[in-house]
Amino acid sequence: MKKRPASLLILFGATGDLANRKLYPSLYRLYTKGKITENFAVIGVARRELTDEQYQLNIKQSIVSEINNVKDCDINSFVTHFKYHSHDVSDSASYAELKKLAEQMDQTFELEGNRLFYLAMAPEFFGIITQFLKSEGLTDTAGYKRVIIEKPFGHNFETAKKLNDMIRSAFEEEEIYRIDHYLGKEMVQNIEVIRFSNALFEPLWNNRYISNIQITSSETLGVEERGRYYDKSGALRDMVQNHMLQMVALLAMEPPISLTTEEIRSEKVRVLRSLRKYTDKEIQQYFIRGQYDRDEENLLSAYRDEPMVEKDSNTGTYVAGKIMIDNFRWAGVPFYIRTGKRMSAKSTKIVVQFKDIPMNLYYQPKEVLNPNLLVIHIQPDEGITLHLNVKKSGQKEETKPIHLHFSNSNVNGINTPEAYEMLIYDVMRGDATNFTHWEEVALSWKFVDRISQIWENTREQDFPNYVSGSMGPKKADELLERDNHIWWPIEQFEIE
Repeated sequence: MKKRPASLLILFGATGDLANRKLYPSLYRLYTKGKITENFAVIGVARRELTDEQYQLNIKQSIVSEINNVKDCDINSFVTHFKYHSHDVSDSASYAELKKLAEQMDQTFELEGNRLFYLAMAPEFFGIITQFLKSEGLTDTAGYKRVIIEKPFGHNFETAKKLNDMIRSAFEEEEIYRIDHYLGKEMVQNIEVIRFSNALFEPLWNNRYISNIQITSSETLGVEERGRYYDKSGALRDMVQNHMLQMVALLAMEPPISLTTEEIRSEKVRVLRSLRKYTDKEIQQYFIRGQYDRDEENLLSAYRDEPMVEKDSNTGTYVAGKIMIDNFRWAGVPFYIRTGKRMSAKSTKIVVQFKDIPMNLYYQPKEVLNPNLLVIHIQPDEGITLHLNVKKSGQKEETKPIHLHFSNSNVNGINTPEAYEMLIYDVMRGDATNFTHWEEVALSWKFVDRISQIWENTREQDFPNYVSGSMGPKKADELLERDNHIWWPIEQFEIE
């Protein structure tokens, strides 16, 4: 039987929103499923003064608020593995105290010197924390040492490189786990399985048979309390540089020679290297940005009226783009992406549109045959839908569309691992497949930086340009219309 991982997790940002909403519930689920044993411990690190009892009560409350049917015996046993350390990230003496506590926890829970450092804090602290971890001896341990980094990883390529150099002074590349929580989602991980384990799809997965691929990730919420961060970032940096380009890479990559971390990453990097390098004029033509306006009927405010947002902000809350991949497999096939806030539905979907057959032999009075589509539902539903054409009942040779569904949510959705649960467990096991390598980060930033440079030097005169609750600005529709395509409506593709 494979040994379950033993490790000490030192969590910086232990009182923050991410820890409360995602990390503690995910660790609790791993514990109740037996994925982690009694040989685990967590030191919560944050600025505020708390006793261990106060910290453990906070953990209980966060778990109960996120998970139904929590058992008292489980949660009471679970929180005994947690200790709290009030910490000053710039004070070496505070790290010395943390090291002493880590050594005590290591002995108490027999953790074999294995240490995970989770930096769930503002990115400006990543470099200083990792350097202090090394200089004060917390990385000198008998077991493994790994550091988990949340996004954003830099603001552009130059800042990302500087940050990476600082972290690399304390950790090797294989010890750095850059989280992109989309890579922990069940159906994102299923992209490879759908492609590489089905003879129905892989022979057709190229420019001979695929017309275009559309990736939509829409949110109904606005920026809420994230205005200060978001106004310096926008949808381009917040979503496209990481989540959207990662999905493009998974959809476009060549079959790896094996399912090892190195081979999968290598194929994704090859895709990112093949992204077409647009001219300034092409960027303005192929990439659309938007900013949401107020919706008077539903009392939704405009982006510029949100807290901590500049009143004349030029930040895009919406991005649509046409990505071309210049390699043999994908030459001529557009990958359309769109992502935005305050849209009509919360949804992440991939639509693969296959080319039309050369000639319609069947009589359909109003329109041509419906195209064959493969829809990969990532959230909130999980599953796939295949759109086909069949003959209508009766004597006339008329067709009708049918949909073949598989739904993770209906079959076993109640047991579907939440993204952070899966990713934390991967780190404990040392599996970096679903984390981004520095080369992926670098290539993604270089691609996005060209777009952001153009946009930052061009002020949009029509902002705000889409109403809250819509699917974005009209220019995004025109982007596809120029290629005789349309955005497939995400509401049409709900799993029944």
